[in-house]
Amino acid sequence: MKDLWEKPCFRRIAGQQSGNFFWNISVYSCFTVNFGPSFWSYIHTDSKNDPGACCAITAGGDYDPEKGGHLILWDLKVIIEFPPGCTILLPSALLCHSNIPPQKGKTRVSFTQYTAGSIFRWLDFGGRTEEAFEQQDPEGYKKMLEMKHLRWEQLLANFCTLDELKGGLVETKCDHPG
Repeated sequence: MKDLWEKPCFRRIAGQQSGNFFWNISVYSCFTVNFGPSFWSYIHTDSKNDPGACCAITAGGDYDPEKGGHLILWDLKVIIEFPPGCTILLPSALLCHSNIPPQKGKTRVSFTQYTAGSIFRWLDFGGRTEEAFEQQDPEGYKKMLEMKHLRWEQLLANFCTLDELKGGLVETKCDHPG
């Protein structure tokens, strides 16, 4: 793995997001590399990821994006040509997605950066487990439970509507809802 970290191509990919978490050039705390040779995935959601954040998925390899390697967003009923070297930001904990294989004999790999939802829960619980939070701060724990039913509205507010996107009325929203 050490050799992988030293490769300029991987550092360049991670650097597109900037920040200071996992590497000094990435805002994400975790990553997964799927080495192929012809990586693709079944329909799934990344339910352990933070639902309030997008992951960064980068495709790589040697394949024709018009003939394979597409990204499918099932909930949105969208199929996206996903060429090697491209990155997409995707709320993978919320959207069902999959990939189709590249054409026979071709190579497709992926590099995905994300943050596990448990990291934000740990922070929201004051740097402790939910059980410890409940025991050590019953009043704070009760307040958190009362606010929990509003979380979906906070998460939804991070995304724009199609009309806002078309009208160019989208503001950058950077605050974590937790």
